[in-house]
Amino acid sequence: MQNSAFWLVPAASVLSLGFAAWFFKAMHAADEGTPMMKEIAAHVREGAMAYLKQQYKVVGIVFAFLTIVFAWLAYGLHLQNPWVPFAFLTGGLFSGLAGFFGMKTATFAAARVAHAANQTLDAGLRLAFRSGAVMGLVVVGLALLDISVWFVVLNNFIDDPSATHKLVVITTTMLTFGMGASLQALFARVGGGIFTKAADVGADLVGKVEAGIPEDDPRNPATIADNVGDNVGDVAGMGADLYESYVGSILATAALGAAAFAQIGDAENGFKAVIAPMLVAAIGTMLSIIGIFAVHVKRGASQRDLLNALGRGINLSSALIFIASFFILKWLDLPNYAGIWGAIIVGLITGIVIGKATEYFTSQEYQPTKDIAANAKTGPATVIISGLGVGMLSTVVPVVAVVVGTTLAYCLASGSWDFGTGSIGMGLYGIGIAAVGMLSTLGITLATDAYGPIADNAGGNAEMSGLPPEVRRRTDALDSLGNTTAATGKGFAIGSAALTALALLASYVEELKIAMLHAGQKTMLVAGEAVDIGTATLTQFMTHYEVQLLNPKVILGVFIGSMMSFVFCGLTINAVGRAAASMVEEVRRQFKEKPGILQGEEKPDYARCVAISTAGAQREMILPSGLAVAVPIFVGLLFGVPGVFGLLAGGLATGFVLAVFMANSGGAWDNAKKYVEEGHLGGKGSNAHKAAVIGDTVGDPFKDTAGPSLNILIKLMSMVSIVTAGVNVAFTLF
Repeated sequence: MQNSAFWLVPAASVLSLGFAAWFFKAMHAADEGTPMMKEIAAHVREGAMAYLKQQYKVVGIVFAFLTIVFAWLAYGLHLQNPWVPFAFLTGGLFSGLAGFFGMKTATFAAARVAHAANQTLDAGLRLAFRSGAVMGLVVVGLALLDISVWFVVLNNFIDDPSATHKLVVITTTMLTFGMGASLQALFARVGGGIFTKAADVGADLVGKVEAGIPEDDPRNPATIADNVGDNVGDVAGMGADLYESYVGSILATAALGAAAFAQIGDAENGFKAVIAPMLVAAIGTMLSIIGIFAVHVKRGASQRDLLNALGRGINLSSALIFIASFFILKWLDLPNYAGIWGAIIVGLITGIVIGKATEYFTSQEYQPTKDIAANAKTGPATVIISGLGVGMLSTVVPVVAVVVGTTLAYCLASGSWDFGTGSIGMGLYGIGIAAVGMLSTLGITLATDAYGPIADNAGGNAEMSGLPPEVRRRTDALDSLGNTTAATGKGFAIGSAALTALALLASYVEELKIAMLHAGQKTMLVAGEAVDIGTATLTQFMTHYEVQLLNPKVILGVFIGSMMSFVFCGLTINAVGRAAASMVEEVRRQFKEKPGILQGEEKPDYARCVAISTAGAQREMILPSGLAVAVPIFVGLLFGVPGVFGLLAGGLATGFVLAVFMANSGGAWDNAKKYVEEGHLGGKGSNAHKAAVIGDTVGDPFKDTAGPSLNILIKLMSMVSIVTAGVNVAFTLF
């Protein structure tokens, strides 16, 4: 079962990683600036690497324990595919590598971007963006490499007389390395988010508000920890996050494609449906590289010019994938290829709509953020109230976009505008491939996201190194734009999570089917009649397991799933609060015991602040991440398959809306503060500025810890359910 088209996937991986290496080498060859700039960059780099090393130790222990559990389930109880433990490990490894390489690039790039901005704004933008592109290209390159290798290995080692069933086994097995990627991403997002926001809150509340010193002032003991946090949270965490989003969407769609054609015994078209999302992602990666080269601005560029420059690159890549995906599907000659292409375009458009809506609600170029800033004139309370209101209202467009997009994708791919008459299997495949379409140009969209923390660190380096004010103005312009693009990136991740989670629900049924067959079951009862499990439809499985709203098990699962989003956010936000309180006390202590710090006569103890954030993050990330794994298993044991479906549905609906609200509120508060700092409403040091800083401080854990972690939570619970489907079949208490 081979097809020459498949080899485009590893080829795109090699090309992507090659360009990432080239961009990294070009960045590394740039001038890092003055000796002071180099020294500051070294402090940040050492702190970031020390944190990541400690995090990987903790994550390594967790992965080792879970691998032993999966091996016991597979080889001891025979409730799981024997490949699962290995796939799980590689998923976590590649996710961690994606974050590591992105962070390594960012820590080397910041000082060089500051030095480039000392020359022109365009030079700073180009270097920051291409450094961010290293992250984008590494993520998609490693993802396609992991997928390619596993597909070849499983295709050669899994022996099944039925070609269609073999495809189903291969794709559902590959889904399990998505769990490893999701778990590693959750640790990276939660741990990194706690680290960065604890440092950021401590630096802002004591430095800016109490001591009245500028942001990133070298006299602030928490400033190095703040810059380290930008790298471990906003870069390493984000890279791992979007790696698992990208992998999850491709693998869920491939599994659905295999299942759709397995029901009719069509192995040839089943293979085409499996590789179609891989090929779309591969071509999208190549086109992302073209878009990266289109990003640049002229001298004297405004904030809107910067935004348009980034938009030009993304729009070019999106337009090219719009055309290319049609010819890919036509070349594969999939049944209803035009409808499937329509689903891809729907995914692209849905992503763009979510991105534009996020930009509108979070950028200081638009009225919602300006209104939040205006409320700063009357104090921090009104800033917080207006920010909460803007965040809540901002959920309307993304939710409507996902609802409309899901409907269109389902109907176009199923071949019918009537939900009851089209092919359910192909309709679900359409939803999955819409998510692939949304993330098809991740190479460049992630570059626009990753460039933001690099620009932020460049500004910090410029401030601490005493570069001319013009340099800081340029890096602030890049940083402010980065806040908007970062919020847009979170919107893409959250939107794709919603579509992918729907696809994973159907994949859970396929895993149940395999588990039942593996347990020796050949038939199941549906409305009193015996139905062959191998050819049973999704509707028949729902009927057999009584997955319907009148079943109390489903409702109980929905309640638990909805609760999980709020419990998870509560745990992570409180974790930031506790770690931030320790940071505030430490900064106050240093100012009190070393009065020469504020006069510039004594050097702060930066290492102590880095250690506080590291300890807080490592301690606090265990419980929320552990719950994300444990709850789906316990719900499955208690309430069986109906309870798991309810859990995943409740978690998806609540988690999606809550994630959009939190990410957009936080982004709007952050840019409202920057709007004031640009000179509006009294500028820096005014009462309005102090109020806006407090709003930004409240928003920090919203947008950088709890909010972006929710989209991982949604998918991780689905992945855990898929991996443990065999346990659900064998054991249920109620």
